[in-house]
Amino acid sequence: MIDQDTEIQPIQRMIALDGRGAGEMAYLDFGNQDRPVDLVFLHANGFNALTYRHVLAPLAKRFRILAVDQRGHGLTSLDIDLVGRRDWLDLRDDLLAFVAAHNLHGVVLSGHSMGATAALLAASEQPDCCRRLALFDPVILPTSMERVSAESPMIVGAKRRRAVFPSRAAAIASYTGRGAFKTWPEAILADYVTAGFRETPDGEVTLTCAPAWEASGFAAHGHDPWDALRQSACPIEILRAETGSTFHIEGAEAVDPGRIRVSVAPGSTHFIPMEFPDLIRSRLAAAIEA
Repeated sequence: MIDQDTEIQPIQRMIALDGRGAGEMAYLDFGNQDRPVDLVFLHANGFNALTYRHVLAPLAKRFRILAVDQRGHGLTSLDIDLVGRRDWLDLRDDLLAFVAAHNLHGVVLSGHSMGATAALLAASEQPDCCRRLALFDPVILPTSMERVSAESPMIVGAKRRRAVFPSRAAAIASYTGRGAFKTWPEAILADYVTAGFRETPDGEVTLTCAPAWEASGFAAHGHDPWDALRQSACPIEILRAETGSTFHIEGAEAVDPGRIRVSVAPGSTHFIPMEFPDLIRSRLAAAIEA
């Protein structure tokens, strides 16, 4: 059970990013506003920063955390361009622009799934932007896989995802106990839906992450996370799922085992933060205090 009374609620903020086109990036600011930022957290494909509120908020008593809505998600209004999208370097560059806009150096970068991979790509491109990575089931495909088939169930399912509901309550009712949301606590699902939908002029609600954009995220794997692992300089902690992990460990022997440590969350699926928030908090606190 999640005790909301013990949590420090975040401040919703927006920021324009130099060189990243029209619109603004939305983010949640957790913790003492007089404290330097300790950690920047990025969500999974199709989700949003608020989805992780109950995971991150208890840490705000000790640390300052910024959790962003990546391009095409949540309240972020940065333009999206599906034409020719082949990788996640757009997300990498958004994160680096976000870090630069806040004049951050040597923070911990963290994320779940796609967000974890975007953090890794940023750390590889600009090593001084962070001092440590804490990655939760990052999407890292086998080195032998050059691309994802357009017939992948993830891509096909995303394209077919229902985008409009009569209300947020109807969306929650539709999701509860089903599919990807099967193992989610009620409060976390409610937060996902709160920021994952916006009102339409006719009184319904529609997804803030368009199905086509989510599908493009599942399809666009032209970046090279294995090279990013090799080229990054900071310590990296990877926590992978026991079942259905998106971190395909084949190839991990080619990276530095002293700097890059991989462990498994027993009993977990890909949705580790939703299933084991206490474990995620302990890993984040350890990364910040290391």
